[in-house]
Amino acid sequence: MSQTCPVCGMEVEETSPFKTMYKGTMYYFCSNGCKKAFEKDPEKYLREGPKGMP
Repeated sequence: MSQTCPVCGMEVEETSPFKTMYKGTMYYFCSNGCKKAFEKDPEKYLREGPKGMP
């Protein structure tokens, strides 16, 4: 099953090594850069949605 990277909007598989748990939900990322950007300010990406590569 694929997910959408909350930072850049790319499709990403749940087997991605780049993932993090936030408020009880697992989020999957296309890269370590997107994961770090999300972890820096998760509410921004959850509120505004994907904006492209950080």
